[in-house]
Amino acid sequence: MELHDVWFVLIAVLWIGYFFLEGFDFGVGVLTKLLARNRTERRVLINTIGPVWDGNEVWLLTAGGATFAAFPEWYATLFSGFYLPLLLILVCLIVRGVAFEYRHKRDEARWQTNWEHAIFWTSLLPALLWGVAFGNIVRGVKIDGQKEYVGDLFDLLNPYAILGGLVTLTLFTFHGAVFTALKTVGDIRVRARGLALKLGLLTAALAIGFLIWTQVSRGDGKSLIAMIVAVAALVGAIGAITAGREGWSFALSGVTIVAAVAMLFLTLFPNVMPSSLNEEWNLTVTNASSSPYTLKIMTWCAGIATPLVLLYQGWTYWVFRKRIGTHHIVDAH
Repeated sequence: MELHDVWFVLIAVLWIGYFFLEGFDFGVGVLTKLLARNRTERRVLINTIGPVWDGNEVWLLTAGGATFAAFPEWYATLFSGFYLPLLLILVCLIVRGVAFEYRHKRDEARWQTNWEHAIFWTSLLPALLWGVAFGNIVRGVKIDGQKEYVGDLFDLLNPYAILGGLVTLTLFTFHGAVFTALKTVGDIRVRARGLALKLGLLTAALAIGFLIWTQVSRGDGKSLIAMIVAVAALVGAIGAITAGREGWSFALSGVTIVAAVAMLFLTLFPNVMPSSLNEEWNLTVTNASSSPYTLKIMTWCAGIATPLVLLYQGWTYWVFRKRIGTHHIVDAH
């Protein structure tokens, strides 16, 4: 396997890790309006992800940096062609981080309500737009012979990509609901289970249609295996949350995300960004990659730094592993 193939796999792993981890905290952000009944319950939800949300975003930064260094042509075409959606995602992530930090700085109800609205919308929009973006990457966009995107914003709003956005939105919200049930106690835990079941059924209806569409249009034997794993895991996650097994449900919803994103990358390879105008203009792991020397240096750096990051993030989750409830909020106040 060539180094550019290795880095395609590593970038896929980074995106898988990002969607697995950021997926549930996007979902929790959406649930601050769908599940929480009052400000105390919203504080419980926010506190479940408070220690980890910023660490989850490290995976996005690493994925973007790795793409820039390993596949500069892919990075340039992607960020120029998807400029407005990616800018909107970036703004949402910035505002979201500010909202988490500023919400509790004042006691005024209006101040806190405004930041709670911000948390909801800046969680919902990225969860939707990431699916739209990856749907377009897999489907193919208007790339010319100079490796430049020549379409417009409306070309990105096609039925396949929009369905992909709805899938990521519902899947992440389901993932977040299961995480909430896993991390809370009392009435909010019970209601999170019930909402997770409803979200799981909606997610299954959308995701199965999207994955079948992907498999029929661009899939092969490997992507078919990934699709079967994703669907089976999603069904298992729904069954587990119905039985009150939050841990198993969270693990299986995570497997669903892992398998579904892996399927998208399997349908791409050896392309990184197909052209809908001419297959000869596809960006591939070969024509979009950096020099072998650059990839070699990157591989050494990644081999040293990655285990340290994983150990630190794993330790963070272990430290903040206990459940919380509304009674903890009262005591803290």
